[in-house]
Formats: sequence, C-alpha cells, structure tokens
Amino acid sequence: MNRIKKGDRVVVTAGKDKGKQGDVVSVAGDRVVVSNINIIKRHTKPNPQAGQPGGVIEREASIHISNVMLFNPASGKGERIGIKELEDGRKLRVFRSSGEAVDA
Repeated sequence: MNRIKKGDRVVVTAGKDKGKQGDVVSVAGDRVVVSNINIIKRHTKPNPQAGQPGGVIEREASIHISNVMLFNPASGKGERIGIKELEDGRKLRVFRSSGEAVDA
C-alpha cells in the first residue's frame, strides 16, 4: 500500500518549491507529479496529428516521493504516514502523530 496516492494534498519538503502545497496528479513508482510544483520549460516540436502546437511548453516535472509529505488539515502541516491493519484484514493509512485515519 502506497503512503502517497493520486489526489492527495501534499507539502513539498525539499527542493526549489519547499513549503508549497499541491495535489498529486500521478504516482509512478517512487516519483510523483504535483500540480503547480516543479514547473519546467521544454522546447517541443509541433505535432499536428495530436493537435499540439510547437514552442516553449511549461509543465510539471516529477519529484521523488521522499520529498513530499501528506498534508494534515487538523494540524495544518505535513505529517508522516503509517499503515494500520484492521481486524478484517483491510489496511488503513493513518497519521503517525495523532493516529487518526487519512480520509480516503
């Protein structure tokens, strides 16, 4: 079970965007793409078949998953995540500081 999932609100803990918050757009292995974080510019060729214009395109680049923490709205900051197994065998993500479940 992943500690960070698509749609989670996260806080960046390292890098040029340290302290900023955003929503996870995608998770691929040990890397995540966060909305409006780690914006890069890429020069792209036009692709008429895909309807894509050429030029300088700004988009989000991926960040290593260790550089983000799940945002806890109760405390207002990023916190670590633990996995708790319930009696019926299901797994639940919980905040390590308070033990309360992550609403998902």
